[in-house]
Amino acid sequence: MDLTNLLGDASSDLTAFQLALRAIVVFIFAVALFRLLPRKSLANTSVIDVVLTVLIGSSLSRALTGNAPLGPVMVACIVLGGLWVAMGWLAIHSEMFSRLLKGRPLEVIRNGAVDEAVLRRAQMGRRDLEQKIRGQGYARIEDVPLAYIERNGSVSVVSED
Repeated sequence: MDLTNLLGDASSDLTAFQLALRAIVVFIFAVALFRLLPRKSLANTSVIDVVLTVLIGSSLSRALTGNAPLGPVMVACIVLGGLWVAMGWLAIHSEMFSRLLKGRPLEVIRNGAVDEAVLRRAQMGRRDLEQKIRGQGYARIEDVPLAYIERNGSVSVVSED
């Protein structure tokens, strides 16, 4: 049986059966692709992680619905994954690329005083900051010796000890 007939092509109307088969192929492909890429926690995503996820998801949805041919979309997703790995490698081996791709931590609290300019630059409100430091075990900002808004948006408190 011809694979194009089975899965349909991008220019034809797809049957429910063809869409179901495409869904299975796209799902298996996406799981395999993300399993092959370096493992990261979703809570610690960087800008390039989000961009990769959106681009691959968007591309695969087009292949799923028949708005784009399945094979070329899968190749493009592999290329995107390879680009992501290469950018990650560059960020590890080059401080300049690391800052460019992932940013740098921002000192937001020193000796209990909040740097309001850093909060604005990070587009974080004071209540959000308070919530994040409570999660670190501090009841009040004034009790925080040193805190950073990390590259992934989390807040790290550095204790005096």
